[in-house]
Amino acid sequence: MIVVKIGGTNGINFGAVCADVAAHVQTGQKLIVVHGGSGETNAISERLGHPPQFVTSPSGFTSRYTDRATLEIFAMVTSGKINTLIVERLQKLGVNALGLSGLDGRLMVARRKEAIRIIDPATGKQRMLRDDYTGKIETVNGHLLWLLIEAGYTPVIAPLALSPEGEALNVDADRAAAMVAGAVEAERLILLSNVPGLLRQFPDESTLIPHIDKARVEQSLEFAEGRMKKKVLGASEALQLGVAQVIFADGRTDDPIANALAGKGTVIS
Repeated sequence: MIVVKIGGTNGINFGAVCADVAAHVQTGQKLIVVHGGSGETNAISERLGHPPQFVTSPSGFTSRYTDRATLEIFAMVTSGKINTLIVERLQKLGVNALGLSGLDGRLMVARRKEAIRIIDPATGKQRMLRDDYTGKIETVNGHLLWLLIEAGYTPVIAPLALSPEGEALNVDADRAAAMVAGAVEAERLILLSNVPGLLRQFPDESTLIPHIDKARVEQSLEFAEGRMKKKVLGASEALQLGVAQVIFADGRTDDPIANALAGKGTVIS
C-alpha cells in the first residue's frame, strides 16, 4: 500500500502525477491519493472578497485561520473543484477513482481547536484566536478505505474532517495523509510538493538532503521552511504509526511517484 499526497501549492504537475498514479494502479499497486488545495483556495478567496489570513503558532507553525466563511470556501475548492478534477483526470486514464472528504462515512474525525494560541504580528506577543474551524485528526476509518480498495476503487481524499459534534473542519493535508497511511498500514507515504525534497539551505535546490534516519526526523525541523514544517511533522507522525518509509519528492517532474520510489527526493526510513 502506498499513500500519495499531492500538494496544494502552485507548480505541481497534476497531469504527470495522475498519469503516474494510473501507471501504478494498473500494475496492481494499492494506492490512496490525498490532496491539498491551499493555492487555489487563496486565489478564489481573494476573488470572493474574503482574502486568506494566516497565523503563526508560538512553535513557528503557520496555518490558515478558518472562520466559517473561509471553511465554506475551502470546502468548495478542495472537495468541490480540486477533488472532482483529480477524479475526472484519473477516470480518463482508466482508474476507477472515488472522490470523498473526511466527512463522508466519518472517514476522518478530528477534534476542533476552538481557540488557538498565535503570535500577534502587530505586537509580537501571544494571544488566543477563537471561532476557528480547524482540527487535529484523531481517527481515520481505515476499514472504509480497505472496503473501497478491495472493491476496485482508488480513493481520492480532500482535507476536510468531521468533529464529534458533526461540524466540518479544515485539517492539514500532510498530517491527514500521515494519519491515512497509518490507518491502512501503508508501507510508504509520498509527499509531493514544488521542491525536490527537504533542503538544507532553502531555496537552494542543490542542498537537497537525500536521507534522514527516522530517529532524527524531528531534528530536521531546523531546515524546514514554511509549509515544509508541517510535512516534517506529518512524516514523524506517519513513522510513529508504523509507516516504514516517508519520501518528500518533487511533484513538478514527469513520473514523480516512480522517481520517489527510486529514491529521488528526501527519504526518511
